[in-house]
Amino acid sequence: MISVTSLFMPVDNDLRLLTANLKKLIGTRHPILEAAAEHLFSAGGKKIRPAIVLLVARATMLDQDITPRHRRLAEITEMIHTASLVHDDIVDEAQLRRNVPTVNSLFDNRIAVLAGDFLFAQSSWYLANLDNLEVVKLLSEVIRDFAEGEILQGINRFDTSLSLEAYLDKSYYKTASLIANSAKSACLLSGTSQTIADNIYSYGRNLGLAFQIVDDILDFTGSTEVLGKPAGSDLISGNLTAPVIYALEEKPLLSVLIEGEFSEKGDLETALELVRESKGIERAKTLALEHANQAVKYLEGLKSSESFQALQELPDYVVSRIY
Repeated sequence: MISVTSLFMPVDNDLRLLTANLKKLIGTRHPILEAAAEHLFSAGGKKIRPAIVLLVARATMLDQDITPRHRRLAEITEMIHTASLVHDDIVDEAQLRRNVPTVNSLFDNRIAVLAGDFLFAQSSWYLANLDNLEVVKLLSEVIRDFAEGEILQGINRFDTSLSLEAYLDKSYYKTASLIANSAKSACLLSGTSQTIADNIYSYGRNLGLAFQIVDDILDFTGSTEVLGKPAGSDLISGNLTAPVIYALEEKPLLSVLIEGEFSEKGDLETALELVRESKGIERAKTLALEHANQAVKYLEGLKSSESFQALQELPDYVVSRIY
């Protein structure tokens, strides 16, 4: 299996620089926020989103070096992503993320909400300073999409009539929007044609959907150690994902257990068993694969380079996590 470290070799130095810069960008005016940021940016994580921005930047600049604005865009992307995780963990009342205590479990909810808000505000400020209205519009949309995805997830808790389309919409808002719009923004900063920028957006959109579907499959097949959070945690919180939506078509009892919000002892274990017995996980794998294959097609038109190669292999890496 390809490792993410070898995939990101073309932007290895860029990512090292990014990690050092992120802590500086938060500033030192607020000791608690600084402690929260230090904790967040040190908590591992593969930095996949900024890596995609940097790979797109290098694949579209080719003979020239990437600009400070490309680097800042990658930093903004990671800040927006991190802010969304902080808010996500509060809503889910999560205690662990990447096997590390969450900001809300370390500092309490009030500080965590403010830390997430601060990161969104700080990223917006740096975004405005890129002085590129088109990029500002694209990434402002991402911040709005996060909120919309979170609201949709909240409204649809334990709703067994949730359609696959509604699930994919929510997955776009919560995951794919940032990947698609930040990758497109990198093209705009490189001055590519509109066609290439639009294709890279579609690449990011499909890659992001594949990524989210794979994450949702791992919630049933991965261990707590690998996931960095308890297995089955989506289902516990009533968040119905692709494997469950498919499983509901063949397991009527699953519907009863979900609508009862697992009120009886053993309900959750039975529900997890029903999902694993069904064709839900296999069908979700097929769906992830379709989006991964679709993503690669949108790279046509880019010239061959190490970064292009990495972008081509990334959808394979995303899907390989479930095999």
